Amino acid sequence: MQVTAQLWLVYTMTKSAFLLGLLGVAQFGPVLCFSLFAGVVIDRYPKKTLLLFTQVFLMLQAFALALLVWSGHIVYWEVLLLAALLGLANTLDLPTRQAYVPELVDRKDISSAVGLNSAIVNVARMIGPALSAALMAWYGAGPLFFLNGLSFIPVIISLYLIETKSVLIKKAEKKVLSEIMEGLRYIRHSPILLIAVLSMLAVGTFVMNFNVIIPIYATIVLKQDVHGFGLLLSASGAGSLIGALLVASWVKGNPSLKILVGSGFLVSALLVLLNFIHSFPLAVGMFAIIGFINIIFIVTVNSAIQLNSSSQFRGRVMSVYSFAFLGTTPIGNLFAGSITEKLGPGMGFLLCGVVSGFIILLLVINIILKKNVTEASI
Repeated sequence: MQVTAQLWLVYTMTKSAFLLGLLGVAQFGPVLCFSLFAGVVIDRYPKKTLLLFTQVFLMLQAFALALLVWSGHIVYWEVLLLAALLGLANTLDLPTRQAYVPELVDRKDISSAVGLNSAIVNVARMIGPALSAALMAWYGAGPLFFLNGLSFIPVIISLYLIETKSVLIKKAEKKVLSEIMEGLRYIRHSPILLIAVLSMLAVGTFVMNFNVIIPIYATIVLKQDVHGFGLLLSASGAGSLIGALLVASWVKGNPSLKILVGSGFLVSALLVLLNFIHSFPLAVGMFAIIGFINIIFIVTVNSAIQLNSSSQFRGRVMSVYSFAFLGTTPIGNLFAGSITEKLGPGMGFLLCGVVSGFIILLLVINIILKKNVTEASI
């Protein structure tokens, strides 16, 4: 709900695709700059303690945004600043949550756990935008930010009550930069991890940042208001939910490399097709399909990384995953926002899909040439 409200609030304040893109830079710039450092922190300290800290911080950020909106004097730079603070908290929060999963379930259940987690997330993605659009139409954005702040209270209590497996925390024996380089070398020498990270880098930079184009696409191309905008996001969330539930139910053990690169290329191609869709019902259907394929790609990459990382390096490996997943958002948002500003939303979708698909294609060619990873399994 907060994501939807923030996007629509900024667009109604500025009417600028570029400033929407700049909002993404502020929110995800910290992930770009500090993800690798966060990985070292995760490997050094208890993950539960780190998560309690980040959740409290995120709660306070949501309350601050609500108060500013209710004051009636909110301006763009204030939203930008709070988005940057949100990004700082998420820089530590996201990889910590990902690295926390193996402490909650057995190895054989990791793929299902990742899929189930994605299903839960996408229930919120499906319901949130529709509720957000309806509530914004009646009450404005302030109550949505306040509700988000309240939602952290049961989260913090539940997190405190969780009991996990005891995990040995490594002592700090090297400098931070040395540990970062050690983690990067670990990924580079593992073909499986390297392919998964590079695939996520392509899709995470160019495909997953298409949200910045959606408000403009909804209003200019599809001639919709905030309700139509919310429905597009909900359709994407519904598709993602179905995909996540299928993965959680069916996938056991090591995920398929063919599914990993295939789903990455397919979601890029589907984004290209949005350039040619000007019908709202067709767009809703396409967003649902994109959400379905995209979540299969995300869960496959996440599971591959979790299953092929040792506990000693998991925090650093997941921080690199977070960098690929969200850290490149400033680059992707600026790219998508600038293209959309100059050439329109259709070309924004098309060029983002083309660039991502081309990178995935290069990875596939490299796999075929080197033949160092089988197609059967990771």
